[in-house]
Amino acid sequence: MDSDIALTDLHAEHRAYDRDDGNLRRRLRQPSVTQREFTLPPADQGKDAWLFLAGCFMVEALIWGFPFSFGVFQEYYTTHEPFSPGPSGIAVIGTSSTGIMYLSCPVLFAVFKRWPHVRRHCTLVGLAINIAAIIAASFATQVSHLILTQGVLYAVGGVMIYCPTILFLDEWFIQRKGLAFGMMWAGTGVSGVALPFIMSALLTRFGFQTTLRAYAVALMVLALPLLYFIRPRLPLAQTSLQRRLDLSFLRTTAFWIPQSANVAQGLGYFIPGIYLPTYATSQGMTGTEGTVMLALVNMGVVFGAIWVGALTDRMHVSSVMALCSVGAVLAVFVFWGLAVSMPMLCLFSLLYGLTAGGFSATYTGIVQLVKEQDTAADTGMIFGFLAVGRGIGALASGPLSEALLHMQTWKGEAKLGYGTGYGLLIVFTGITAAAGGTSFIARRIELR
Repeated sequence: MDSDIALTDLHAEHRAYDRDDGNLRRRLRQPSVTQREFTLPPADQGKDAWLFLAGCFMVEALIWGFPFSFGVFQEYYTTHEPFSPGPSGIAVIGTSSTGIMYLSCPVLFAVFKRWPHVRRHCTLVGLAINIAAIIAASFATQVSHLILTQGVLYAVGGVMIYCPTILFLDEWFIQRKGLAFGMMWAGTGVSGVALPFIMSALLTRFGFQTTLRAYAVALMVLALPLLYFIRPRLPLAQTSLQRRLDLSFLRTTAFWIPQSANVAQGLGYFIPGIYLPTYATSQGMTGTEGTVMLALVNMGVVFGAIWVGALTDRMHVSSVMALCSVGAVLAVFVFWGLAVSMPMLCLFSLLYGLTAGGFSATYTGIVQLVKEQDTAADTGMIFGFLAVGRGIGALASGPLSEALLHMQTWKGEAKLGYGTGYGLLIVFTGITAAAGGTSFIARRIELR
């Protein structure tokens, strides 16, 4: 009996050993957390990071370059049938497109926080909506049709591509985040240099219907392959607890002081992009010269976004915002306000794009500032609400600028640009540019 007990114990010991050995083999076959981390592509460097950033740059150029080149369409729609008999509201087309894209960001970021697996799918759906919106706009016969299609519907598709890109870029770049965002946003400027000339030539030769359909085809052919590179760096956890949506950062001064400056700057920022071609033709210049000015603004944005993004990685964000504002104020009051000739207006366009156009590249610095005061704040939601501030300015600037222009203040009374009928627009743009630097003053008062 003792031998039977001993034999039974020996069998149990062997079975335990076999179970432990099997578990050990299974554990050895499974890579550890540390091993899995080493398989991730590196942040801030490497082929994958730079291919991702190149894809972001091109998608940004294609999606945002179109509404930022709206000044060419503005000039065409106001002077050609079937829209010229009732041109009221044409400015709203461009501002509604950019404004709604900005205003929709918090909603999309909240959706992606709750259902992160839909982020990549949204880029494909957004591109399809963009293409459908442009094609639908080509059949428009009234300004209201253009507002709904080229304005609102295009914005819905654009924001579905833009928001996932912001979240993915935050994963791919850590130390060079400001520079990376600046390089991505520079895509809008690069596109804005070429697109006005292309659109102007197509509109003159073929009209708006063929031009819009051609751009829809180009968007599908060029953007669709690029979406392959717009992907996250970090894999989604198979099971994870959903964190509560934390908006407590909305109660901090670190958010509201720069946000107030952001909204104020946005109220006037879009006005030159809308009216420069029209302003040029009103002063006896050709449509091509007006297109050159719009292209120069966007060329300035290219260098401004990269320059400001790099500065934000090295300086306090309020100081960078102040630098942008000072440059923009000088550009508006001196080079636009005192000029009615082509050379001075070209100088204005380039300097304005370089300074005011780089302002949004300070967002990475604002996000960092907010997270220093509220560590639980979500990066996507901070970006989203900053975009809302920009969107308020974009939407309001359309009807507001039309009302200011309709007043024709100082026309024939003041000198140079201030006496052209656009004087109030010039002054308003300069004042809002100055307001963009108020966060610097507020920080100095706070430090005292």
